[in-house]
Amino acid sequence: MSTNNREIAAGAFKARCLKLMDEVARDRVPIVITKRGRPVAKLVPVDESPPPLFGCLAGTVTIIGDIVEPIDVVWEADQPPVSRDRS
Repeated sequence: MSTNNREIAAGAFKARCLKLMDEVARDRVPIVITKRGRPVAKLVPVDESPPPLFGCLAGTVTIIGDIVEPIDVVWEADQPPVSRDRS
């Protein structure tokens, strides 16, 4: 187990969970919860501030060429509808 993590048995965690949650939030040190000596869960602090959503992809797209002018390709959607009369 990492020296940065504390360990606690599940029974002790159950009895002191609210206090332990406060400690994790304050000290920012995870607690590993064990059953019969085996790790089964980890209580970790929540990230203080989530990354901003607006602008998170800035600088990840490269525009090559002109994206406004039409290209010299005729689209099927631009053509008049085809009559499918079978008379």
